[in-house]
Amino acid sequence: MKRAWVFPCVVALSAILGGCGKESSRNATEASGASASQAPGQAASGTPAASGAQVAGTLGSVTMAQLPGEAAETMRLIKAGGPFPFADDGVLFRNTAQLLPKHPRGYYHTYTVRTPGTTDRGQRRIVCGGPRKQPSECYYTEDYYVSFKRIAG
Repeated sequence: MKRAWVFPCVVALSAILGGCGKESSRNATEASGASASQAPGQAASGTPAASGAQVAGTLGSVTMAQLPGEAAETMRLIKAGGPFPFADDGVLFRNTAQLLPKHPRGYYHTYTVRTPGTTDRGQRRIVCGGPRKQPSECYYTEDYYVSFKRIAG
C-alpha cells in the first residue's frame, strides 16, 4: 500500500525542484541589472526584443546640441576632472552587456546626467572611454544602460 503513493510524490517533488531552479536563475539575471550579460529586453540571439532594445554593436549617434542641457554640464565636468555632484560619478563601467565597443576592463567610466525633478540620480548617464580628462569616446544613455548613442564631436 505504501508504494502506491511514493511514485506520485517523487514526480511532484521533481516538478517543484525543477521549477525552482528555473525561476531562481531568471530572477538572478533580472536583479543584476547593468552587470548582467544581456540588457533587459534583449533576446539571447542579440536581436532586439519587442521593447525595441538596442542590438549589440549597433549604436546611433547624437550631437551635443541634441542632448539635454544637463549633459553638456556633465561633459564639462568630465573634461575638467570634476568635482562631480555624486560620489558614484567616475566609477568603472564594465560593459558586460557588450553594447559598447569592446575594450579592456577599466577603459569605461560612468557619470550622472542630472534629471530635473528627481530626488535621486535618475536614469541618464554618460559613459566615456579612454583617459579620464581626455576621453576618446563618450556615449549617452537615457534608460540606465539599456541603449546608448555615441556623442559626436
